[in-house]
Amino acid sequence: MDAQAALDELSLLSTQIVEAVIVADDEIVGRTTTDERASELGRIGRELLGVADSVRSDDAEIERVEIALADGGVLVVRDGGGMIVGTTVPAATSGLVLYDLRAALRRSGAASAKRPGRRRSSTEVADA
Repeated sequence: MDAQAALDELSLLSTQIVEAVIVADDEIVGRTTTDERASELGRIGRELLGVADSVRSDDAEIERVEIALADGGVLVVRDGGGMIVGTTVPAATSGLVLYDLRAALRRSGAASAKRPGRRRSSTEVADA
């Protein structure tokens, strides 16, 4: 299934997701919104993951970020070289939305695109 088909299916299944974009290798490969808004969501997703990565005390890569606002939310899921960014209705069930976003990302094939080496946390290194 390609990214656009995965997002089309996501739009049919999840009433809590307002808009979404899939990014693979820094390129938008699927969207449920305009080109301009998709670019903005991609940028927002990269920035949120970058900030989240910078506050970690270990080297483990952040896999998801959730921002809850009164008028909706923004959720970002990263898997391998792929990322999906979605906006939600107010008071969305974040666990369900995260599951739906992750499933769409994996169905799109973008999650397996350019899988960088996973950075291991110091705990994992000690246990290895």
